[in-house]
Amino acid sequence: MKEANLSVRGFHVKGPAARTMLETIGETFLTGYAYAAEAREPAEAEERLEELPWQFRGFAYEGAGMGFAIRDGLPFGGRQVSRFLEGRARNHVYMVYVGIGWAMARLPRFRWAKASAAAADPLLRWLALDGYGFHQAYFYTDRYVRRQYQEPNFPWPAGGPARYASRVIDQGIGRAIWFVGGADPDVAADLIDAFDESRRADLYSGAGLAATYAGAADEAELRAFLRRGRNHLPQVAQGSVFAGAARFRAGLVTPHTTMASGLLCGVTPEQASDLADAARAEPFGTSDVPAYELWRRRIASGLAELRTAP
Repeated sequence: MKEANLSVRGFHVKGPAARTMLETIGETFLTGYAYAAEAREPAEAEERLEELPWQFRGFAYEGAGMGFAIRDGLPFGGRQVSRFLEGRARNHVYMVYVGIGWAMARLPRFRWAKASAAAADPLLRWLALDGYGFHQAYFYTDRYVRRQYQEPNFPWPAGGPARYASRVIDQGIGRAIWFVGGADPDVAADLIDAFDESRRADLYSGAGLAATYAGAADEAELRAFLRRGRNHLPQVAQGSVFAGAARFRAGLVTPHTTMASGLLCGVTPEQASDLADAARAEPFGTSDVPAYELWRRRIASGLAELRTAP
């Protein structure tokens, strides 16, 4: 649990309230991981997860996704994540896929095929790379955040494209930067703006997701973050939609979720969920652009249409 302590991580501490929120999130993630590691069956872990404080429960399901993916990747493991997603974890599917990426960051690459076997959805599988990027920025902050290291020719998923994999990893790094910056909008934006301009849109998207889902910032601070990210507002909004949709789908909408969604993407969490579902329901065809990126673009376009509607 000490690994979730901001001072141990060397992260910025904005104040006691934000520190407590961010550390509780980390501790809840680890609790979910432990429940998955200890469970005889996924249903056993599910029962314990449902007893955790509801506003943090999504992070516990993310940790459990990591735990079951680790078990799938080990010798004699298999189908733990798939069986987990057959229960109430299906309402947290985005978080579970992200947790698979955490497992990939901890397992040798020759174990990735087994650990990620449940990430079969050609659209959602990219979320595992968001989790991988978050892990790397959270635990190797100096290399991935302060020195802006970028993974070259990333080997997963099979068939790539590797260049796009690096972009999704950046979205996870951006999400982690919200934690590294202690939910302080200026510190987080300073960290993002130190990256090459070509990477900032994806980083701001991830930070917008974290600012909505994790929170630890008030209305004035979120407005400050919008000002700092003014050159990447469509990406901030798209990340916020993902967060609002994930919380709405799981029944975990908090007052902060509603406030942040309204500010960062201009819709309610329910509208965000509807928008994400509608953008996903349309066929993606055979474009060279990954379905995940087309999904993100459709969401950004849908938000723009909502803003201009009479």
